[in-house]
Amino acid sequence: MKTKIKKYRKELKMTQEELAEAVDVTRQTIIALEQGRYNPSLVLAYRIKNALKREYIEEVFELEVFL
Repeated sequence: MKTKIKKYRKELKMTQEELAEAVDVTRQTIIALEQGRYNPSLVLAYRIKNALKREYIEEVFELEVFL
């Protein structure tokens, strides 16, 4: 899954550790999310979009659909 976590996190001058604390996960989880190696639960995606001050989950996460 592609994300814009890193982009929005940097715009807010937020470290990976700060974001991890804000959404109650480890820094390693944030790293995996930013690298597209981990797909978050809906609850985590919601927490991340809130922490990054985005209105919609779709602004942060791009669902890859294979037809």
